[in-house]
Amino acid sequence: MQTILSNFQERTIDKDKFVIKKGQIVTSYYFIKSGGLRIYFDKDDRQITGWLAFQNDFFTELNSLKSGQPTQFNIHAIESSTLLTIDKSQMELLYRQFPLWQQFGRQIWENAFLKVINGILSYQTMTAEERYLGMMKQSDLLQKVPLKQLASYLGITQTSLSRIRKNIK
Repeated sequence: MQTILSNFQERTIDKDKFVIKKGQIVTSYYFIKSGGLRIYFDKDDRQITGWLAFQNDFFTELNSLKSGQPTQFNIHAIESSTLLTIDKSQMELLYRQFPLWQQFGRQIWENAFLKVINGILSYQTMTAEERYLGMMKQSDLLQKVPLKQLASYLGITQTSLSRIRKNIK
């Protein structure tokens, strides 16, 4: 484990600063040691929040990482955050060197895929209020996400989110 951890670099990101900007080519994997990030894209002069990541989450912009193409996403800190980063080539080397690390990596990405599937299902089968309540059960860190960004993540307007919050209290 010490060998694996020694390959990660610690990086601090101030609140409202970018980890990755649209147009960059992503070459690293990230682990959130502390803090929180928002992954979003721009569409018609709006920011659409696609994912929120918090302490103990692994993440990357997988499409750019795998294809070598520029990312369509921005990833920025919603609060001061500490990340552990590792270059893709170094991660691949560790996967070959340590089969248990490869198994761990596979489990991380399988869990991430399940989150995506569950997110899609929630949009298809749940009301906005049900989605909001489900998210609140998962993490109290969502209280740190600005209302506009949280509403975007839920696929609703700020007014609708305010109404949901009012009805719940």
